[in-house]
Amino acid sequence: MLLADLGADVIKVERAGQGDETRGWGPPFDERGESAYFLSVNRNKLSVAVDLDRPDDIDLLRRLISEADVVIDNFRRGALERRGIDPEALVVAHRRLIWCTITGFGRESTRPGYDFVTQAESGWMAITGEPGGDPMKVGVALADVLAGKDTAIAVLGALVARSGSGVGRRIFTSLAESAVAALGNVAQNVLVSGQDAARWGNAHPNLVPYQLFRAADRALVIAVGSDAQWKQCVGALELAELADDPRLATNAGRLEHRVRVVSAIAARVGERPAAHWQRVLTDTGVPTGVVRTVLEVLSETAGASALFGVPSSVGGSVRRPPPRLDEHGALVRANGWASFGDPGLPGPGVTSPSLISS
Repeated sequence: MLLADLGADVIKVERAGQGDETRGWGPPFDERGESAYFLSVNRNKLSVAVDLDRPDDIDLLRRLISEADVVIDNFRRGALERRGIDPEALVVAHRRLIWCTITGFGRESTRPGYDFVTQAESGWMAITGEPGGDPMKVGVALADVLAGKDTAIAVLGALVARSGSGVGRRIFTSLAESAVAALGNVAQNVLVSGQDAARWGNAHPNLVPYQLFRAADRALVIAVGSDAQWKQCVGALELAELADDPRLATNAGRLEHRVRVVSAIAARVGERPAAHWQRVLTDTGVPTGVVRTVLEVLSETAGASALFGVPSSVGGSVRRPPPRLDEHGALVRANGWASFGDPGLPGPGVTSPSLISS
């Protein structure tokens, strides 16, 4: 979808009869019967349904592949090869073709990959949740999202570097590798210290104060990322006893005295409404924000739509609604990539790059 937002022509190849399994991941469903889950990631695409065990459908795929710039697939190892579609051979045969396979657990694994399983096995759940509570998954399918973004980045890099040699045109990404890479500073903490990471709830292992506090009416977060911001923070909160303590002038000192710092700030923040603290802290340059609900966020998001989803995160455009299953099947079978020039399609056609997503 990101590549389609940026202007790529995308044909979504789906299983005949059932289609993308997320079409059934509901409720909620819209008035057309499409699940919200499916709608969230499928705008700007055409849909064609194929049966990989039918020779004529395999011929259709071969024809589309021969003219495509990019193919993205998420089949388990061997599924395509058993049906006569060999990505390695096709990349050699078509000297402009880039082929990316998204896997669950890496190129050699045959395990199916779902976001929840990935979050468990990547270390995310072990560090998410309250210190004394159960491991907790992130509230969105973030491993899926990151793997999609990593795939888009890899594809764009391959397009820039594309050569006829075949080198760099066969790509593999995975949910697991994206999730482990996203451990970022938490992974580095473990590598440097040799100590396993812990759950910190809404606090931070490396920064104080950097967590959730409860104002008189609702929760907000205060994120002090520098010693200068610390001075501004305690000044805005009028906590002279903290401001005047030289032991707290550095982040290392505040980490050592975490309980004292957090307790004093929590008591002060609880005295006034969140809007007051957000105003005074923001005015002094301290990063802060109230904890908003998703409904609050979307009510203030221009362009958010029950059909098209949230606006493009990469500055792209929304040109077509998410397709019904096989909505463009007849058109694609008759015209291939030329279908995007059909005047009956909603939105303008874009001639390049072309991408198959299956």
